[in-house]
Amino acid sequence: MKNINFLFVLIFGLSLGLTSCEDFLEETVKDQVSVDYIYNSPAGLEVGVNALYNQMRFYNLPSGDNSDLWANVFFMVATDLGLHRTWNTPYGTGHNPQSFTGSKWIQGYKIIDRCSAIITSARSIKMDEAAKKRLVAQARVIRGELYLDLKQMYGGILIDTIPTTPQNINDPVEYKVASDADVYKLIDGDLDYAIANLPFKVDPGRYGQGVARHIRGKSALWQQDWTEAATQFDAIINDGTHGLVNLIDVWGQNGNHKESLFTYQKDFLLGPDDNLAGGGGSWLSSVFTHRTYELNTSELVQDVAYGGQALGWFYPNNYLKSLYDQTNDLRFKTYYYSDNYQDYKINVPSNPKFGQPITNPAIAAPNGNYRAWHWSLKKYHDSEKLPMTSNSYKDYMYYRLAETYLLASEAYHNLGNDTKALAYLNKVRRRGYTGNPESTVTTFDLTAWTLNNYLDESARELAFENNRWFLLKRLGLLVERQNLYFRSSPSGTISGEVQLKMTPAMVNMPIPQSQIDLMGKPAGFNVGYN
Repeated sequence: MKNINFLFVLIFGLSLGLTSCEDFLEETVKDQVSVDYIYNSPAGLEVGVNALYNQMRFYNLPSGDNSDLWANVFFMVATDLGLHRTWNTPYGTGHNPQSFTGSKWIQGYKIIDRCSAIITSARSIKMDEAAKKRLVAQARVIRGELYLDLKQMYGGILIDTIPTTPQNINDPVEYKVASDADVYKLIDGDLDYAIANLPFKVDPGRYGQGVARHIRGKSALWQQDWTEAATQFDAIINDGTHGLVNLIDVWGQNGNHKESLFTYQKDFLLGPDDNLAGGGGSWLSSVFTHRTYELNTSELVQDVAYGGQALGWFYPNNYLKSLYDQTNDLRFKTYYYSDNYQDYKINVPSNPKFGQPITNPAIAAPNGNYRAWHWSLKKYHDSEKLPMTSNSYKDYMYYRLAETYLLASEAYHNLGNDTKALAYLNKVRRRGYTGNPESTVTTFDLTAWTLNNYLDESARELAFENNRWFLLKRLGLLVERQNLYFRSSPSGTISGEVQLKMTPAMVNMPIPQSQIDLMGKPAGFNVGYN
């Protein structure tokens, strides 16, 4: 029986391949590579796996301004660390199936369906067995990753490993929430296969054993299997393929360094579009950056050093700012654009004070003007971004070893081994204070492992990296912490800051209305909240 007939990505090749069922049934195949070729030949199997990476890049790093971008930005900023200024409003009236973007649900299941098609078809393809296993392992990492993603976001989800085909597309449909045990069995089975068949060292933009173990460890944490989580994280740390890099290099222009477990690849010259190998321009480098050039046009013009073209839609909030030792923690100046106006120099050549500090922004913008001036995020800074555009083609590091260390610290604390838990926590912290990943300076070490110490250090290191929302949800703290600290300022001023109330119903994302209509509101799914 085909359980999920709305998963209809049935033709894809080198392109992103988001075609419909009706498109598939046309006699003329309009994509570059035929379906038979992909699912019945060794070279086609590799093409299919490559296309999965392209789809995953669209899933996690879409180009432009659209609901796909919003789906990703929401999980990056709608936490206790975020401040909203404009655009889509987290925890507002739009949090219902009709309004909240369904991008993650719909695109996630589409890619899962194609992963299953590759995994299934590979069984009958005759080729070198080791090469086949490596290709299948990559498809299984992606499928396991997506099921964990959906489980974290939506709570009750469907599982299905039977790929959609012309033969089963009209089969009877059963929409049933899978048990937690069944979901995690599928996730862990996929990831364990990948761990057994992938090397640690892989080319940039490929999943290796490191990222498979990292996701497997996260799955174990959700299941409170602390031993399994510690085992997976230790394996990554002890292998040596991956390692922490100098603080200045973590979010530098090169995203393919040793700390990266996986980085999405972008290349304008290979085709600046989501459907092409190079990928479309990402707006992340503009979303979180203030528009300094709007403070005083006689003093400032767009400058890539200050972020260039910026949007200023979301910012880190004052609570996050309060967590930093602003004098000694180097991350405060490395991960964020300075909030000291004297660090910004007049760059209008005709200004007689060219090269001197800009005018105090508090004078230039009474009561604050968040769009033009606010403490803002530098992690996605692109020093090569073209002027007058929000598009960035910088590679995007998605999984990194610093998170592995911090999650390992949590696992060891729950195993009762605070000595090792602190060693891992302080490994990241020392790098933050010295800039050196091999530092043995103990001056700023934490001496006790507490939940608050752990959450605070995780915030300092990983803020706005698509993990805080999920961490707080897993720990049962999302509603409490968001209501304490998340802020919105629709007016974009200090006096306009307001609290946006999150309710317990919002812990699970609403299933998109189109899917509710299709499924007929079956029991167990989150069919929405208002």
